[in-house]
Amino acid sequence: MNTWYGPLKTLTATKVAHLVYSLFYNSIYPHMTSEVIVDVGQKEISIALLEDKKLVEFQKEGRSEHFSVGNIYLAKVRKLMPGLNACFVNVGYERDAFLHYLDLGTKYNALEKFMQLLGNGSKDVTPDKVLRQPELEKDGSIQNTLKLGQEILVQIVKEPINTKGPRLTTELSFPGRFLVLIPFSDKISVSSKIKSNTERARLKQLIQSIKPKGFGVIIRTVAQDKRAPELDAEMKMLLERWNNTIARVRKARRESSKLPVLAYEETSRTVALLRDLFNPSYENIYVNDNDVYKEISDYVSLIAPECKGIVKLYKGNVPIFDNFSVTKQIKTSFGRTVTYKHGAYLIIEQTEALHVVDVNSGNRSKSAEGQEMNAIDVNLGAADELARQLRLRDMGGIIVVDFIDMALPENRQKLYERMVENMKKDRARHSILPLSKFGLMQITRQRVRPAQNLNVQETCPTCGGTGKIKSSLLFTDLLETRIDTLVNKLHIKRFTLHVHPFVAAYLTRGIWPLRLQWQMRYGFGVKVIPNQQLAFLECRFYDTDGEEIDMNQPGGIN
Repeated sequence: MNTWYGPLKTLTATKVAHLVYSLFYNSIYPHMTSEVIVDVGQKEISIALLEDKKLVEFQKEGRSEHFSVGNIYLAKVRKLMPGLNACFVNVGYERDAFLHYLDLGTKYNALEKFMQLLGNGSKDVTPDKVLRQPELEKDGSIQNTLKLGQEILVQIVKEPINTKGPRLTTELSFPGRFLVLIPFSDKISVSSKIKSNTERARLKQLIQSIKPKGFGVIIRTVAQDKRAPELDAEMKMLLERWNNTIARVRKARRESSKLPVLAYEETSRTVALLRDLFNPSYENIYVNDNDVYKEISDYVSLIAPECKGIVKLYKGNVPIFDNFSVTKQIKTSFGRTVTYKHGAYLIIEQTEALHVVDVNSGNRSKSAEGQEMNAIDVNLGAADELARQLRLRDMGGIIVVDFIDMALPENRQKLYERMVENMKKDRARHSILPLSKFGLMQITRQRVRPAQNLNVQETCPTCGGTGKIKSSLLFTDLLETRIDTLVNKLHIKRFTLHVHPFVAAYLTRGIWPLRLQWQMRYGFGVKVIPNQQLAFLECRFYDTDGEEIDMNQPGGIN
């Protein structure tokens, strides 16, 4: 496996891949401008997708998380569940991962024979030597196929959600930009979005000539019109990943390593985003971290040298999300209530089994044409906002939407068609049903990770929720005390003070503002930066490297 992306090796990666599917989906919407904003923090990375400056997708995860979709583990069967026709497998997560019999795949016998040969010390074993194994019966049982304590090679297809562990499969795959390599298969499939029969035949013939025996290939949409050298180079890269995976399995067995063992780790989150569906028409990628910037630049130079210039290192003093108005959009787009045009709003509730969305007209003025026209207008706006919310929050599973009642069948059909059209931007698999007799719309959407549910409410940093605070007038005195500590006791002469924009405005007002007084007193290395992510009386100090200075301050005045 390549390790050139080192700085982000620990990032969860493929969980974001479905984010990217829509990220570069501009071929259908050629006039739409799209930008990616990447905020790399010490403990987490956040990625925001803007379409026409409007936030449509957002992902935020800790940099230490490693149970990513696409990771391959050598693990042991922990428990058989005949009643579910499934088993639980230990992959190192606090809850065992779930593997259903049908997720073993039709080529499981070939994989099992391959693993047996590896265990016997065979050095020249390859997938093509085990292809003649009979296919797994679809109506078989898990207890007749697997044994308790058996070693098995599995791949994560769904991340842990709530109380459930990861979902597994033994149908291994190695995704690339143009191709997906599938061991223990000989089938070549072409994306259904490639419509030209001539092009489909050309790609099939080309891949057939370069792929090794015992491997199947899925040709992705972006492979259209690509020439042999590009496809051959990626084929070799994917084969190298397979070989590295098997080398790790051999090493683990040779050294009797304690299972589970990570045999293959997906690339970094950001690279996976770029890998899946890069479009040269994409306009800007802004990054606030130099290592990540170099990583992205190198990858874009590799896949599209003419587009290297779209990757830009953000060096501004203002936090990157604040600069591109992402923070404000996050605060207005998440939460139980979401307002859209003319005072109408959505109420979004999440339960254990499904998401429920209620559409309300609010204080919106009634249309002159009557209740029916008012209802269709509110509902169409709700359909636009709901499609955005599904992508933004990455809501999966069953979604039930209670639209405002409409009497005319043509309006109900118009609303259904509007929702279908809006969801074309969403690369996650989904299904939409027409309105029921009760005015409910049912939507199912692919779920591979927990829904993004940010708490945009702010806990008072000065009282910690007790309801009582020290005088807010003392806040500036507190700031100066900490500045004095940094400069005169810790001898840190250059740093930035991040405060709420309202506080920053107070510190910079007048002819002789407090900010200038502090700079004259403690040196011009003291800078005040407004930060929209902070609560009203919260402050943070950062050194010249952008590292937060711990002032033993959980927040606010204390």
